[in-house]
Amino acid sequence: MAFSLRVVAFFASLCAAATSQAMAQSRQAALPNFPITPIALEMGNARAPLGWADFCRKNSADCDVADGQAKEVMITPRSWNLMLGINAKVNKEIEPVSDMDHWGVVESWDYPTDGKGDCEDYVLEKRRRLIKAGLPREALLVTVVRDMEDEGHAVLTVRTDIGDLVLDNKRQQILPWTATGYKYLKRQSATNPNLWVALGAPDSTTATAAR
Repeated sequence: MAFSLRVVAFFASLCAAATSQAMAQSRQAALPNFPITPIALEMGNARAPLGWADFCRKNSADCDVADGQAKEVMITPRSWNLMLGINAKVNKEIEPVSDMDHWGVVESWDYPTDGKGDCEDYVLEKRRRLIKAGLPREALLVTVVRDMEDEGHAVLTVRTDIGDLVLDNKRQQILPWTATGYKYLKRQSATNPNLWVALGAPDSTTATAAR
């Protein structure tokens, strides 16, 4: 009887060790394998895009907020999977369409309530869902860039403890800002979404998204 109990205890300890190892491997697999990257360099104040000002006129409750403190998202399996899930879900749900085809205007920032939108609308919806899920607004920054075709584009920057990460409607992957191939122009301030800051070297040309 004592021998049987020792055998049971031995195999139980093996199972516990295997379970613990599997959980550790699962947690490791669930986290991004990125080197820690520096945050994007802020170069001073910038003018808010006209699209943001128009969005705030239509959605004042989302813009009339008190100044906050810059915050970061701690990357854990939960926060990482949350970002991956919302990025993929919004990218899948929204049909890409230009503002001209959608609204008959060059630029309009809106929540894509009818299931259609352009890059800024993807960004706004991802930001809204992540805030609703509990991530801090101060870490979710609408960002204006030039893409690899030198076209104006908007992405969502998430400030994290491993650096600035980018959610993009052009890809399902979430990448460090340094790995996107984009030129970063400006983004929201981490302390107030209505204040914008320039990023990197100034650019003399103006993209549609940056107007």
